[in-house]
Amino acid sequence: MISRVLSAELAEHAGRRVTIAGWVHRRRHLKSVSFLVVRDRAGLAQVVHGHPGPARTAGDHTGNHTGGYAESHVESHVEGAPAAGGGLPGEESVVRVTGTVTLQPQAPGGVELTEPEIEVLAEPGTPPPFDLYRPVVPASLPTILDHAPVALRHPRLRAPLEISAASVAGFREALDRLGFTEIHTPKIVGSATESGANVFGIDYFGRPAYLAQSPQFYKQAMVGVFERVYEVGPVFRAEPHDTVRHLAQYTSLDAELGFVTDHRDVMAVLRQAVAGMIESVRHRAAPAVGLLGVALPEVPAEIPAVHFTEAQRLTSSDEPDLAPAQERWLSEWALREHGSEFLFVTGYPMAKRPFYTHPDPARPGYSNGFDLLFRGLELVTGGQRLHRYEDYTAALAARGEPAAAYEGYLQAFRYGMPPHGGFALGLERWTARLTGAANIRETTAFPRDLHRLSP
Repeated sequence: MISRVLSAELAEHAGRRVTIAGWVHRRRHLKSVSFLVVRDRAGLAQVVHGHPGPARTAGDHTGNHTGGYAESHVESHVEGAPAAGGGLPGEESVVRVTGTVTLQPQAPGGVELTEPEIEVLAEPGTPPPFDLYRPVVPASLPTILDHAPVALRHPRLRAPLEISAASVAGFREALDRLGFTEIHTPKIVGSATESGANVFGIDYFGRPAYLAQSPQFYKQAMVGVFERVYEVGPVFRAEPHDTVRHLAQYTSLDAELGFVTDHRDVMAVLRQAVAGMIESVRHRAAPAVGLLGVALPEVPAEIPAVHFTEAQRLTSSDEPDLAPAQERWLSEWALREHGSEFLFVTGYPMAKRPFYTHPDPARPGYSNGFDLLFRGLELVTGGQRLHRYEDYTAALAARGEPAAAYEGYLQAFRYGMPPHGGFALGLERWTARLTGAANIRETTAFPRDLHRLSP
């Protein structure tokens, strides 16, 4: 069995004969030498085809030299390759290349493959709709999304997804250290999670059902089992928004914990989760961070917080919620006054919070809830929940909601639940804010929105 070496590992094998595998990223032909750039999950490796001689200069090399991608070069014998292009396989062909790792100070990464044997494993049926070797994809976002399976191969388009994956890994690691248990809950439910009409209805074997708006009910119930739980999974919102910050399906990072004093205990856990996510991105996705020029934020030991009433005063507003412009202003204020790119806004009016939110005992019109703002945008909503059965029946009655519709949910509270709370963070919105993406769809592999249902 052939042992494969990744492009980023080539320098460790100088003088040895190794095998790499990937896609042909680019071909380039000079008078006496041709270059074949091979792309794998670790970066780029440039292959030299021919005999360039000792006088080759840095200008003889080709390929994308950005983002920490290692590159190398090779000379070759081609098996199964088409005759066109100097006998080299075409772009996006899948190849396996065996060659000698040769020191070449002028080559990117300081090494190249020489005397290669190239085996073509698969050829594209049609050329890519755009050149993937260019620094950026020369196409509009709708065109990129229409061709996502191939467009996402581009290093710059793949990078946000690498950062997203590293964020999820950091979220899990941080909560695992805090004694949380990962759970997986149903995405088909018998009633809306947060009331209202913004749900996708489906036919469930002849009965009405819905795609879950969140795992809220289930994660609360599981506090009665594990005390501390989290979930990473899809949620569905049938909201007719056509904006750069909304999707009909997105990934939610949810957590719930029991035996809290109030919402401040939840905020402390969220702070650790966010810090873990950023640290994971720093270590797991360093090439992607460098390629996109991402400035990773510092998380203060204690994230500054303002009560909603104070936020109203600061922004000269009397509205029962914060508008996007107010979120931006408050973020700028937090950075200016506290040196923090994060800001908690606590105590939102109960009228703007879900029925399961715990009111502030000192000010019942306001909640023990919060939002976390980051770089001008609300990223996280959370707070303390009601935990007594009679409080739930009263809250539903006050809102004109029939308790019978929530019987499965209320069952957990019949048998004793501790004071608890939790939060939910939208992964795509987080990644967009972290990377500076103008549109949340740039951080989603196959977005679902008001108009898009494929690919």
